[in-house]
Amino acid sequence: MAVFKIEGGHKLHGEITPQGAKNEVLQILCATLLTPEKVTISNIPDIRDVNKLIYILGELGVKIEKLSPDTYTFQADDLDLDYLESVKFKEEGSSLRGSIMIVGPLLTRFGRGYIPRPGGDKIGRRRLDTHFEGFIKLGAKFRYNKEEHFYGVEAEKLKGTYMLLDEASVTGTANILMASVLAEGTTIIYNAACEPYIQQLSKMLVKMGANIEGLGSNRLTIHGVKSLKGCEHRILPDMIEIGSWIGMAVMTQSELTIKEVSWENLGQIPDVFRKLGIVLEKKGDDIYIPQQETYRIQNDLDDSILTISDAPWPGFTPDLLSIVLVVATQAKGSVVVHQKMFESRLFFVDKLIDMGAKVILCDPHRATVIGLNHESNLRGARMSSPDIRAGISLLIAALSADGTSIIQNIEQIDRGYERIDERLRALGAKIERVED
Repeated sequence: MAVFKIEGGHKLHGEITPQGAKNEVLQILCATLLTPEKVTISNIPDIRDVNKLIYILGELGVKIEKLSPDTYTFQADDLDLDYLESVKFKEEGSSLRGSIMIVGPLLTRFGRGYIPRPGGDKIGRRRLDTHFEGFIKLGAKFRYNKEEHFYGVEAEKLKGTYMLLDEASVTGTANILMASVLAEGTTIIYNAACEPYIQQLSKMLVKMGANIEGLGSNRLTIHGVKSLKGCEHRILPDMIEIGSWIGMAVMTQSELTIKEVSWENLGQIPDVFRKLGIVLEKKGDDIYIPQQETYRIQNDLDDSILTISDAPWPGFTPDLLSIVLVVATQAKGSVVVHQKMFESRLFFVDKLIDMGAKVILCDPHRATVIGLNHESNLRGARMSSPDIRAGISLLIAALSADGTSIIQNIEQIDRGYERIDERLRALGAKIERVED
């Protein structure tokens, strides 16, 4: 198995353009199933999870043409729906959590959708109830095979209704939204997720002929239409990768420019990093990060210790809390990181402690970080990546550490980051992908 071998302590310098957003493209790819016409998507990242979903769509019968390294066309005009109940699909679909979002489009267009219980990150339980409760409210019949962990929903025709989601699930909102656009009548989805990527999906569906009101809010009103047409769509820059590059620049005390970041879609990300004392400059649509020898964590207004926590949009994304935690290990001051949404996502801190970081894991959801202020560098170590975001966080720590680090299970990092080793080498990092 391949590992990353990283020689820490080298500064980065130059410009980097973020990849297309993983969390958006998985939704957008599934939306191509809603029409028999051709859909063109650009700025698709070349990462493991996206490539796996493209492969599954191809096995389902979608005609796929690669126009350039990041641009594809998809045409779902002759699908093999029997594939959904095959042993092959049960194996392939279970390895990708994003595959759950094929169910909504298939259910509303063809009257049935099936999915094995999907996998993905090992960050705790990630429930699917929101998805299936939404389909049931639209009139679908639900069944679950416990022996095979296989879900199914079926309906002759979905009918619009009002629903209050039990949680503002991003993938749940996307799935129900896609199911609603071809349902009869009007559907109201309240407590909907309203992340930029849901807004992007909504805008694409409108270009395809859907009738959606409330874009950008947590109350979506969908008036069902009879059919959708093809369109062209461009994926936003990946805000999680942008936050990762900020972390890499700061931890290695480097000067870096992140190009074309779509500032208006970054939400609280710049402000949260500024609370850690990090200088970020807006230059057009770029982020410029000057070299910083030190950065001081801001206390709250009453001088109590700062707490950074995640929340549904427009709150701070949980996908960047691991990176915030790593960056805080070399800040001046202390911070509490509160991961509310996933109970296992902070367990990677034991690797940071082995590297010399001062982190107290209070419980599965909270960690207190006492910054070292670059007075004591982290030490190189051998470690394994438990999930995408913890993996990139350990990589950031290794880039700043004294000595050499080995990161195993880098397939997790490859699921979300395109050619990360090549792109880091172009900026001056010492990183190799080697067979262990």
